[in-house]
Amino acid sequence: MNRLWVRSALIIAIVIFMTSLLPILYGLFVQLGVMPEPLFFQQVGELAAYLPPDVQAEFVTRIEMFMREYFLRSFLSAAGVGILAGIWLSRIQAAPLQDLEKGANAIAAQSLSHRITPRGSQEIQAVAHSFNQMATQLEQAEALRRNLLADVAHELRHPLHILHGNLQAILDDVYPLEKEEIARLLDQTRHLTRLVADLHELALAEAHKLPLHKQVTDIATLVKETAVPYTPLARSKQIDLHVELLGTIPTLNIDADRIRQVIHNLLDNALYHTPDQGKVVLLVEQQKNTLRITVQDSGPGIPPAQLPHVFDRFYRTDSARSRDKGGAGLGLAIVKAIVEAHEGTVTAVSDGKHGSQFNILLPL
Repeated sequence: MNRLWVRSALIIAIVIFMTSLLPILYGLFVQLGVMPEPLFFQQVGELAAYLPPDVQAEFVTRIEMFMREYFLRSFLSAAGVGILAGIWLSRIQAAPLQDLEKGANAIAAQSLSHRITPRGSQEIQAVAHSFNQMATQLEQAEALRRNLLADVAHELRHPLHILHGNLQAILDDVYPLEKEEIARLLDQTRHLTRLVADLHELALAEAHKLPLHKQVTDIATLVKETAVPYTPLARSKQIDLHVELLGTIPTLNIDADRIRQVIHNLLDNALYHTPDQGKVVLLVEQQKNTLRITVQDSGPGIPPAQLPHVFDRFYRTDSARSRDKGGAGLGLAIVKAIVEAHEGTVTAVSDGKHGSQFNILLPL
């Protein structure tokens, strides 16, 4: 009795049953004198008056028997049809909901590829489309989670393997316990610390819980101060590191340390991929209601097929990049997370041959 199709069938059958009772109730009301006699019976009475007296009684009796049998058959037929129609209609109505039930059970059983075919009324089809969209998002989230776990395990395995091997070698007297060896082990612990800190920041950003300490900041001063530490590195590679401030640069209400971290990551990336005697430009300008920060390099560029993935976690356009040099593939992911936390956008542009350009747009 608790099934939807059973309840719907009973409701439809009862409605049709009550409708079929109306003629019987009408006949009772006529006999009680509450309602007037139907015109049909009046015409039958007038017709019977023309018949012989001995035939009139039999004629009226046969008419009454015919009407009783007619109403009884009609009543039973209507009741039967009502029950069958109710069951059929209710099963049709409940079928899309049963599909949703099966789909929900499949998702609960981790069968995230399960989809249902939208059918039924417009409202139920809308629920089915929403269900399929939810299933798709869950499937994508699960794939990202598995990839993230695999990437984290892979990234942690490398420095831990080095630490374990070197420490075991020291215990076995293969390596002497010298400051140089301790320094190499310390570098690996720093890499682990940086990796864990970056993952923590990304997790906070994706959960929209990244702490931002905003204050009105002079962007021009911030950009120039951020670029200063990179001047010696650029000179050592004979790279022309150029800072351009176009027009009047407004102040912004931002977290200065976070935006400085964004520029750091972009300059690290640009200088790494720019060959000797190349050029890196850090440009800042106001564009209508936004502030644009651009980092452009003269490196080999990014293949167009890789552009949609450059901001993914652990993604490297250069697969040969050493992890010991900080190439865990989190720098650009952190850039995207911080910029979006400031309600801005970041994009990468490259033709795959003549350098790459990263554009940050921050709302004024």
